[in-house]
Amino acid sequence: MERMASPLSILVCILLILLAKPPTSDVAARSKVSFVDNFNIMWSEAHFKTSEDGQIWYLSLDKETGCGFQTKQRYRFGWFSMKLKLVGGDSAGVVTAYYMCSENGAGPERDELDFEFLGNRSGQPYLIQTNVYKNGTGAREMRHMLWFDPTADFHSYSILWNNHQIVFFVDKVPIRVYKNNGEANNFFPNGKPMYLFSSIWNADDWATRGGLEKTDWARAPFVSTYTDFSFDGCEWEDPFPACVSTTTGNWWDQYGAWHLSGDQKMDYAWVQRNLVIYDYCKDNQRFPTLPWECSLSPWD
Repeated sequence: MERMASPLSILVCILLILLAKPPTSDVAARSKVSFVDNFNIMWSEAHFKTSEDGQIWYLSLDKETGCGFQTKQRYRFGWFSMKLKLVGGDSAGVVTAYYMCSENGAGPERDELDFEFLGNRSGQPYLIQTNVYKNGTGAREMRHMLWFDPTADFHSYSILWNNHQIVFFVDKVPIRVYKNNGEANNFFPNGKPMYLFSSIWNADDWATRGGLEKTDWARAPFVSTYTDFSFDGCEWEDPFPACVSTTTGNWWDQYGAWHLSGDQKMDYAWVQRNLVIYDYCKDNQRFPTLPWECSLSPWD
């Protein structure tokens, strides 16, 4: 005789599915409306502009300097998302960085989660580099191509961060999954609250073809554009906020967010087959003994 699922078990399944999904509307993400509510300029305020309604933000780079901003608030765990439109045309040597970091500067003990958009010579693919730092140690780079022109329109770039995994998303598609092993380790950043930053700067010593392609300053200023910052995360309060506990009701800290969903796994598999340019976990020349975290499966 076939057993029927109880109403309670059906309800639990539905809740798990809902909790596994990132926010899809402004109601779900606890973001504030204006730039000044969320951010401070880090340097070169003259290179920062907004649209008339204050909803679109522009950072520019010229031969003198670039520009950057950071959140006023620190966070530990959550969902963080921004829409960016990257520098168009010949942007060789230019890097637009969008990242989370535990310190205002590149301190020696920092934790950090990086999106870096590497400029290109016209007609060449735009590359996106991600990296993860724990206590000042990075060298965990991955590079991907994108399946669209990131200079033609806005696209969302998001980070899901909890105690079980860090997932980098592009337009809700997971491009990188970085897992924790559930034990004390030296590779998974989970103990320090982080600010969110973005900046544009000159990196023509390494960013395009390993530094072979230099920035063409005749094309300056280079402008990256931002809108729709949203977050649903644990805002840090000293000495220790209650919301970082995995017993809370936040979707980003519950079981459904500890793993990729079935649909996300399909998207992630497609990305792995088609868009990965470099993965440090497959670089045996650079790492004759692969870092320990490379043994953790993103599928679990």
